Amino acid sequence: MKKIMTLSFVLLATVLFAQTQPAAAQSLKIGYVDSEIILAQYPEAIKAKSDLDGIVSKWRKDIDSMQTELQKNYADYQKQSQTMKQEELQKAQQKLVEKEQKIQQYQQQKFSQPNGEYFVKQEQLMAPVKQKIFKAIENISKEEAMQFVFDKAGEVILLYADPQFDITFKILDRLKRGK
Repeated sequence: MKKIMTLSFVLLATVLFAQTQPAAAQSLKIGYVDSEIILAQYPEAIKAKSDLDGIVSKWRKDIDSMQTELQKNYADYQKQSQTMKQEELQKAQQKLVEKEQKIQQYQQQKFSQPNGEYFVKQEQLMAPVKQKIFKAIENISKEEAMQFVFDKAGEVILLYADPQFDITFKILDRLKRGK
């Protein structure tokens, strides 16, 4: 639905632009970028992703160690359950359930959408990168006199694009030069 609305907007804007401009000035210039290429090659984006991956790796190790401990406790419970009294069995079962719930809570705290620490951290790390990318896109679009710039990798389906209007590498060059 979002794709259709965006495409409809572009077509409407094109028609309106053409109707309000004199015949000589009716050229509409549209460009596109491939944000996947930019994010894969822009050093600041690579570093932000690497930092996030490091954090996630630590969280996964924490979860793995908690699950290993739970499995060990469960194995101990199974070995000792034959000799335990009913009251001791219930306490041991309760401890196992609590540990399992603790693991689930930890996973939710770290990875639940949209407020999990993963998504918050991702936004913190990527926000400055996105700002620089959008600023570079804006500046090059103005320099090239483009009215619209699409993201080839985004939700808008770009069925055909003439490579002469691809400004991806101009954006990357500008970002890498730090301008």
